[in-house]
Amino acid sequence: MGLDIRLPIGLLFTCIGALLSVYGIAASDHSMSQGRNVNLVWGIIIFVFGLAMLGLWKLVPKDHE
Repeated sequence: MGLDIRLPIGLLFTCIGALLSVYGIAASDHSMSQGRNVNLVWGIIIFVFGLAMLGLWKLVPKDHE
């Protein structure tokens, strides 16, 4: 069974991370917790995770059995 979910997971997390980062920038006064913009920080983390999934999808070939 050749189920490879790296592409859809990568696209999903990249889009959500980008949206959350933009929201964190736009609403910076409301997103502050202990001096940190929580939405911006987590948006960047989620975006990087999505890029990592897309990178794995592109670089590591799918097993052909």
